[in-house]
Amino acid sequence: MGRVRRDVGGGGTALIGVGTDLVDVGRFRRSLERTPGLRERLFRPAERAYADLRADPTERYAVRFAAKEAVLKALGLGLGGVAMYDIEVVREPSGRPVLLLHGGAADAASAAGVERWLLTLSHTDLMAAATAVAL
Repeated sequence: MGRVRRDVGGGGTALIGVGTDLVDVGRFRRSLERTPGLRERLFRPAERAYADLRADPTERYAVRFAAKEAVLKALGLGLGGVAMYDIEVVREPSGRPVLLLHGGAADAASAAGVERWLLTLSHTDLMAAATAVAL
C-alpha cells in the first residue's frame, strides 16, 4: 500500500502517519526483570539516566517504549523495522517530550518525508501510552 500525504493545515504541512501504543507497566516490569541487558538494548544513555532518577523507573521506561512503538507505527514499520535504540525520547527543559532519531530510524523517517514529529506521553502505575504524529 502506498503512503498517503494529506495537507493538515493551510501551511502545507503533510500528515505522514500517526502511531499510538499502550504498554502494561507491570508486564514491562517483568520483562525488564527477566531479561538482563534489555534496558541497554532498548534505551540510550540519556533515557536511562532520566528514568533511573526514580526509585522505581519502570513507568518512565514503559512510556518511552510505548513512544518507540508509536513511532514505528507512524512510519508504517513493524517491530524489527528499525532498532528501538535508534529512537530516543528526551525532554525539553519545559518537560515536553521530543524525539531524536538515529541511524536506521532517521533514515526511515527521511525516506518517508518526515520533517517533524509531535509526541505525547502519559502514564500511571498501571499503563503507559504514547502517540506519535509524523509530519
